[in-house]
Amino acid sequence: MDGPVSDASGHRLVNPDTLPPPVGYAHAVVAAPGRVVALAGQAGHRSDGSLPDSGLVPQFEQAAANVAEALRAAGGRPEHLVQLLIFTTDIEGYRSSLRDVGAAYRTHFGKHYPAMALVGVTELFDAAAVVELVGLAVIPEA
Repeated sequence: MDGPVSDASGHRLVNPDTLPPPVGYAHAVVAAPGRVVALAGQAGHRSDGSLPDSGLVPQFEQAAANVAEALRAAGGRPEHLVQLLIFTTDIEGYRSSLRDVGAAYRTHFGKHYPAMALVGVTELFDAAAVVELVGLAVIPEA
Protein backbone atom coordinates (compact mmCIF):
# COMPACT_ATOMS: atom_id res chain seq x y z
CA MET A 1 0.00 0.00 0.00
CA ASP A 2 1.27 3.46 -0.82
CA GLY A 3 1.94 6.03 1.88
CA PRO A 4 0.29 9.45 1.98
CA VAL A 5 0.92 12.22 -0.53
CA SER A 6 2.88 15.07 1.02
CA ASP A 7 0.55 18.08 1.20
CA ALA A 8 3.40 20.56 0.90
CA SER A 9 5.11 19.12 -2.18
CA GLY A 10 2.84 16.81 -4.13
CA HIS A 11 5.51 14.09 -4.04
CA ARG A 12 4.09 10.65 -3.28
CA LEU A 13 5.80 8.76 -0.49
CA VAL A 14 5.57 5.02 -1.09
CA ASN A 15 5.88 2.62 1.85
CA PRO A 16 4.72 -0.88 0.88
CA ASP A 17 3.19 -3.01 3.64
CA THR A 18 5.53 -5.80 2.49
CA LEU A 19 8.59 -3.88 3.77
CA PRO A 20 9.43 -3.03 7.38
CA PRO A 21 7.74 0.17 8.58
CA PRO A 22 10.04 3.10 7.81
CA VAL A 23 11.13 5.31 10.70
CA GLY A 24 12.62 8.65 9.67
CA TYR A 25 12.65 7.90 5.92
CA ALA A 26 10.42 6.77 3.05
CA HIS A 27 11.06 3.56 1.13
CA ALA A 28 10.44 5.34 -2.17
CA VAL A 29 9.39 8.75 -3.41
CA VAL A 30 7.53 9.33 -6.66
CA ALA A 31 8.45 12.91 -7.48
CA ALA A 32 5.87 15.30 -8.85
CA PRO A 33 6.75 16.81 -12.24
CA GLY A 34 9.10 19.74 -11.78
CA ARG A 35 12.65 21.10 -11.72
CA VAL A 36 15.34 18.75 -10.44
CA VAL A 37 17.88 20.24 -8.05
CA ALA A 38 21.02 18.18 -7.36
CA LEU A 39 22.62 19.29 -4.11
CA ALA A 40 26.37 18.85 -3.72
CA GLY A 41 27.78 17.09 -0.70
CA GLN A 42 27.63 19.35 2.33
CA ALA A 43 29.79 18.69 5.35
CA GLY A 44 29.35 20.66 8.55
CA HIS A 45 31.43 23.64 7.44
CA ARG A 46 30.42 27.07 8.67
CA SER A 47 30.51 29.99 6.23
CA ASP A 48 34.13 30.71 7.25
CA GLY A 49 35.12 27.13 6.31
CA SER A 50 35.61 25.91 9.88
CA LEU A 51 34.02 22.78 11.34
CA PRO A 52 32.34 22.57 14.76
CA ASP A 53 34.79 21.08 17.26
CA SER A 54 32.35 18.96 19.21
CA GLY A 55 31.71 16.03 16.89
CA LEU A 56 29.04 14.32 14.86
CA VAL A 57 25.80 15.99 16.00
CA PRO A 58 27.00 19.61 15.59
CA GLN A 59 28.54 18.71 12.24
CA PHE A 60 25.31 16.98 11.16
CA GLU A 61 23.27 20.01 12.18
CA GLN A 62 25.51 22.40 10.23
CA ALA A 63 25.53 20.06 7.21
CA ALA A 64 21.72 19.97 7.31
CA ALA A 65 21.64 23.77 7.54
CA ASN A 66 23.96 23.94 4.53
CA VAL A 67 21.76 21.59 2.46
CA ALA A 68 18.65 23.58 3.42
CA GLU A 69 20.39 26.86 2.50
CA ALA A 70 21.60 25.55 -0.88
CA LEU A 71 18.09 24.25 -1.61
CA ARG A 72 16.53 27.57 -0.58
CA ALA A 73 18.99 29.45 -2.83
CA ALA A 74 17.84 27.24 -5.74
CA GLY A 75 14.20 28.16 -5.05
CA GLY A 76 13.27 25.03 -3.11
CA ARG A 77 12.04 24.11 0.34
CA PRO A 78 12.84 21.10 2.56
CA GLU A 79 9.67 19.28 1.52
CA HIS A 80 10.99 19.25 -2.06
CA LEU A 81 13.75 16.79 -1.07
CA VAL A 82 13.13 13.40 -2.65
CA GLN A 83 16.40 11.78 -1.57
CA LEU A 84 19.02 12.40 1.10
CA LEU A 85 22.24 10.41 1.40
CA ILE A 86 24.12 10.60 4.68
CA PHE A 87 27.80 9.68 4.61
CA THR A 88 29.65 9.30 7.90
CA THR A 89 33.00 8.11 9.14
CA ASP A 90 31.36 7.19 12.48
CA ILE A 91 28.42 4.82 12.02
CA GLU A 92 28.38 3.82 15.70
CA GLY A 93 28.44 7.46 16.79
CA TYR A 94 25.55 8.15 14.42
CA ARG A 95 23.52 5.24 15.80
CA SER A 96 24.17 6.25 19.40
CA SER A 97 23.14 9.85 18.66
CA LEU A 98 19.90 9.15 16.77
CA ARG A 99 17.75 11.26 19.10
CA ASP A 100 20.00 14.32 18.75
CA VAL A 101 20.57 13.75 15.03
CA GLY A 102 16.79 13.49 14.57
CA ALA A 103 16.25 16.77 16.42
CA ALA A 104 18.88 18.48 14.26
CA TYR A 105 17.26 17.00 11.13
CA ARG A 106 13.81 18.29 12.10
CA THR A 107 15.22 21.76 12.83
CA HIS A 108 16.14 22.14 9.16
CA PHE A 109 13.83 19.74 7.29
CA GLY A 110 10.77 19.45 9.54
CA LYS A 111 8.93 16.15 9.54
CA HIS A 112 9.48 15.53 5.83
CA TYR A 113 11.35 12.25 5.40
CA PRO A 114 12.43 11.48 1.81
CA ALA A 115 14.12 8.32 0.59
CA MET A 116 17.31 8.15 2.66
CA ALA A 117 20.43 6.05 3.14
CA LEU A 118 23.19 6.07 5.73
CA VAL A 119 26.56 5.09 4.30
CA GLY A 120 29.70 4.39 6.33
CA VAL A 121 32.88 5.67 4.71
CA THR A 122 36.51 5.67 5.79
CA GLU A 123 37.13 9.34 5.04
CA LEU A 124 35.49 12.44 3.61
CA PHE A 125 37.14 15.13 1.46
CA ASP A 126 37.89 17.19 4.58
CA ALA A 127 39.61 14.64 6.82
CA ALA A 128 38.25 16.41 9.93
CA ALA A 129 34.66 16.05 8.75
CA VAL A 130 32.65 13.13 10.14
CA VAL A 131 29.42 13.62 8.19
CA GLU A 132 28.39 14.78 4.72
CA LEU A 133 24.89 15.08 3.26
CA VAL A 134 24.00 14.82 -0.44
CA GLY A 135 20.47 15.71 -1.50
CA LEU A 136 18.22 15.51 -4.53
CA ALA A 137 15.13 17.68 -4.72
CA VAL A 138 12.31 18.23 -7.19
CA ILE A 139 10.56 21.59 -7.11
CA PRO A 140 7.05 20.82 -8.41
CA GLU A 141 5.66 22.73 -11.37
CA ALA A 142 3.34 25.59 -10.44
